[in-house]
Amino acid sequence: MALPKPATRPENPRFSSGPCAKPPTWTLDALSDAALGRSHRAAVGKAKLAEAIDLTREILGIPADYRIGIVPASDTGAFEMAMWSLLGERPAQMVAWESFGAGWVTDVVKQLKIDATVHTAEYGEIVDMAALNYDNDVCFTWNGTTSGVRVPSGDVIPDNRAGLTLCDATSAAFAQELPWDKLDVTTFSWQKVMGGEAAHGMLVLSPRAVERLENYTPAWPLPKIFRLTKGGKLIEGIFRGETINTPSMLAVEDYLTALKWGRAIGGLDALIHRANANAQAIWHFCAANDWIENLAADPATRSNTSVCLKFTDARITDGAAFAKAVAKRLADQGVALDIGAYRDAPAGLRIWCGATVETSDIQAMLPWLAWAFETEINA
Repeated sequence: MALPKPATRPENPRFSSGPCAKPPTWTLDALSDAALGRSHRAAVGKAKLAEAIDLTREILGIPADYRIGIVPASDTGAFEMAMWSLLGERPAQMVAWESFGAGWVTDVVKQLKIDATVHTAEYGEIVDMAALNYDNDVCFTWNGTTSGVRVPSGDVIPDNRAGLTLCDATSAAFAQELPWDKLDVTTFSWQKVMGGEAAHGMLVLSPRAVERLENYTPAWPLPKIFRLTKGGKLIEGIFRGETINTPSMLAVEDYLTALKWGRAIGGLDALIHRANANAQAIWHFCAANDWIENLAADPATRSNTSVCLKFTDARITDGAAFAKAVAKRLADQGVALDIGAYRDAPAGLRIWCGATVETSDIQAMLPWLAWAFETEINA
C-alpha cells in the first residue's frame, strides 16, 4: 500500500554536496558591498581578500604561524598545487577511500611518478591511519565527500614525524575538528560547509611545509599557477591576499558573508553542532527503517556532512536504477534536489548535512524519502 504524500515540505530543498546550500540568512543584497569593477590589487580588493583570510583563521582556530592563501581552482587546485610543489623530496604514502583521494593517487603515481606506497579501502570503509609510515609524506582526504566516511581523529599522526601530512579537508573544514598540529598542508573550498561560490581554494601551510618549500626544488617544471616560492623564499603576498591569478570579487564577498554568518551564530562550535544535528536526524531515520542504512561501515567514521546512504531491501533488483528513481521522484516533488550518489560511488543517496542546512529541512524531507521509497518499491 502506497504512503500518502507528507503534508510538510522543506523550506529549502537544496541538499547538494557542492555547491552546497547558502547560509539560511543569505540574500543577494548581502553582496552589495562587493568590490565589483575594481582591481583585486587595489587597496579595497586586497583588504577584502585579507579579511577573508583573517576570518578563516579566526573561525577555524588556525595557529598564527600557519600561512593561509587563497588560490585558484577550488580545493582541487589547492591540493594539486601542494602536491606538485612539495612532494618528491622523500617517498609518499598515498591514501584513498573514495574518488577524490583516488585522483590524488593517480597524479602522484602516474604523473609525478614519485616513489609511493598506495593504501586503499572500499567505499564506506577507511584505511588504518596508524599503519602508515609518517617518515614519508602522507596524502589523505579527511572527509570522503563521495563515500560519507571521515577520519575520526588525528591522534595516530605522530608529533615527531619526519614527513609532511597533506590533508584534503574540503568537506570537513568548518564542520569537524581539525588538529592543526597534525596537519602540515590543509586544503578546502568555499562551496562546501560555508555554502560559498566555487572556483576558489584555500591552502593552509604549517611552518614545516614552508621550510620544505624554501629548501626543496621539485625535479619537474612548475606551471606559474602552482609556484609558491621565488628565489628560494615563500611568496608571502599570496598569504596576505595577493592572489596568483584574478579572483572573483563577487565570490569573495559571498565567502565573507558566509564567514560573518558563521561567526555571528557562535563560530566553529556552532557550525559543528548544526552539522551534527543534521546528520543525527538521518542516522535516527536509518535506525528506524530497515530498508536503508549508512554507507559508512563503522559509526565512528560516519561523516556529519556528506551522509551517504544505501538501500538494503531484498526486493530491489537493480540498485542503481532504483536509487536514481527515488532521487528523481524527490526532485520532481521539489523536496530534495541533487541527492543522488556520486557517479563513481555505490548506488544510493548522498544528502549534504553541512552547517548551512537547517535541521528542520532535513526532518521535513525524511518522510518524503519514506514516501518515495514505498512508491517506487510498489511501482
